[in-house]
Amino acid sequence: MKFQYVAKENIAEIPKTPGVYLFWALGQTRFGPAQSKPELLYIGKAGNLRDRVKTHFTQPSYRDNLFMDQVGKIGFMETESEIEALLLESALIKEKNPKYNVMWRDDKSYFFVAITKEKLPRVFLAHQTSREKTPNTKYQILNTSYLGPFTDGKAVKRTLRSLRRVFPYYTKKHEKRLCQYCNLGLCPGPDPDKAKYKKDIKNLVAVLQGKKQSVLKKLQKEMAQASKNQQYEKAKELRDQIQDLEIVFSHARIFRPTDPDASVGVNWPAIEKYLRRILDAKKRISRVEAYDISNTQGKEATSSMPVFVNGVPAKDQYRKFKIRLGDTPNDFAMLEETITRRLHHPEWNYPDLIIIDGGKGQLSAALRAIGKFQNPNDKLQTNPKSQVSKIHLAAIAKKHNELFLPGKSAPLLLRDMPQPVSNFILHMRDEAHRFAISYHRLLRKKKIIQSA
Repeated sequence: MKFQYVAKENIAEIPKTPGVYLFWALGQTRFGPAQSKPELLYIGKAGNLRDRVKTHFTQPSYRDNLFMDQVGKIGFMETESEIEALLLESALIKEKNPKYNVMWRDDKSYFFVAITKEKLPRVFLAHQTSREKTPNTKYQILNTSYLGPFTDGKAVKRTLRSLRRVFPYYTKKHEKRLCQYCNLGLCPGPDPDKAKYKKDIKNLVAVLQGKKQSVLKKLQKEMAQASKNQQYEKAKELRDQIQDLEIVFSHARIFRPTDPDASVGVNWPAIEKYLRRILDAKKRISRVEAYDISNTQGKEATSSMPVFVNGVPAKDQYRKFKIRLGDTPNDFAMLEETITRRLHHPEWNYPDLIIIDGGKGQLSAALRAIGKFQNPNDKLQTNPKSQVSKIHLAAIAKKHNELFLPGKSAPLLLRDMPQPVSNFILHMRDEAHRFAISYHRLLRKKKIIQSA
């Protein structure tokens, strides 16, 4: 691991990205002469390194006042995500034992992820590393392994909550019937495939140990082998797991004190202004809908329609669709069906913008659906042409995060857009994917139960 270093007078050189920072003691201090060897004082993590480091100096806490005048050099390392910053901070604290992190380490200030060593392991957050509180308020000693320490309990909870979508796990003993988490795809159910469950737990532990890349490579290898063996359903499940893991790491916001969904809309006026420019929109953009398709070789196909109003999710207006086409896998036809059915509901209020998960093919399918309502000779012409014609379309392709727009041959790259805009588009795409796959998994489980 290579850290970059700046003097404390040059905080402006630190980037505004997720990462980990180090405070080193150099020079004369109020506690005596300079150390012969630089001393590591403190390790921290942040979603925005520059702003967090600056806060230590401009708005110091009572703990900061113990050592901030000793700081002479600041080290920092950027990470690709906030989750990776959290995991790296934990690993460094455990390895380096910095003076002021260790001083504050006690049962109430540090957290650990506990994994029980049972036939079906449970995963939960703990303060202690040797015991668990039971319902009757007594403590029992557990044969349990622990990952940590972590300094931010809320960030760890958000991380576990996000990773549970990828690797469903138990937090307690499961009843013999389905629970609410089963329906959300966050729990393996009352009678899981034990081998698969243990493999998922092993991968979850590896990810929490900072081994995300090795887990991704292993899953990709398994997916290729399953496809080679014509185990297409298994290959599809592994592909979904790989995509979900990448999405979680890329877009999870775990350091925000508020709901990450709600915070997306903070800069909506700026986001809307940029969207109107690239879409050539003459009127305001308020309601945005996203669409994604989820199926396994065409079976139990579903589609989703999350809704954002002024940048904030309107979850009471979310809609999900069970595809009525046959079991033939055809994402384009499924998307066309979804948008056609949606446009038959003007009482839901038409969107100003539709964002589709996909590329040129999906964009063309959406245009065909809208075209049915714009043709005055078509039987589906049940709504005023002017309403549908005002809907703007965009499709976001996963591979390079390219945004395709109607009538434009070259896509726009999200990396060239302002960060609030790209974050909003990616968040909508991810929400559509999450909502679609959750419903798809629910339908698959219902079918398995019915056929058992």
